[in-house]
Amino acid sequence: MSIAENLHKIKSSLPKSVKLVAVTKTQPIEKLLEVYAAGHKIFGENKVQEMLDKYELLPQDIEWHLIGHLQSNKVKFIAPFVSLIHSVDSLKILQEINKQAQTNNRIIECLLQIYIAEEETKFGFDFNETEQLLHSEELKLLKNIKIVGLMGMATNTSDQDQIRKEFQSLNTFFKKLQSSYSSIQTLSMGMSSDYTIAIENGSTLIRVGSSIFGDRN
Repeated sequence: MSIAENLHKIKSSLPKSVKLVAVTKTQPIEKLLEVYAAGHKIFGENKVQEMLDKYELLPQDIEWHLIGHLQSNKVKFIAPFVSLIHSVDSLKILQEINKQAQTNNRIIECLLQIYIAEEETKFGFDFNETEQLLHSEELKLLKNIKIVGLMGMATNTSDQDQIRKEFQSLNTFFKKLQSSYSSIQTLSMGMSSDYTIAIENGSTLIRVGSSIFGDRN
């Protein structure tokens, strides 16, 4: 199937409460334009430089999401235009996002990345650290960021029960936070391999690449 057909198939199967981020990393501009021509305007990139290069070449009404690990020294490059940063994993990075948002007279929306996988390579807060951050005086000082939800990645495994358990744990925690923080509305969980399980377990935002574009070379 074509990119447009893949995109339509996925979007038509989603509940109204779930948004799709088309993960465009390593994909050429021509393929991104196919997605755009099919009416989809939410793109996700892992790397700042790749996002910058594409941002400058593509229509300005695209909503750009940074979904990969973000280093403090790179924040200034995306602060003028990024719509949502999924991968906030420290107070330090929040402070830098706030600083650069202030410079650009913006409020930048962020998701806190929560560590739920049984892998050493994933970044993120644990549940206790998240609650401590949300209660902290340091966070209250940051007026140019808005924490709008959580993001998590399940273990890279074929064991669907384990993936389900990890997504369930994050959804339970998400609901707990929602009872205290009205701004927390977004739960970013699920990629091409596991987004159906993520949606079953409360995801409101899925990050899909290969199911749209085909497997990367």
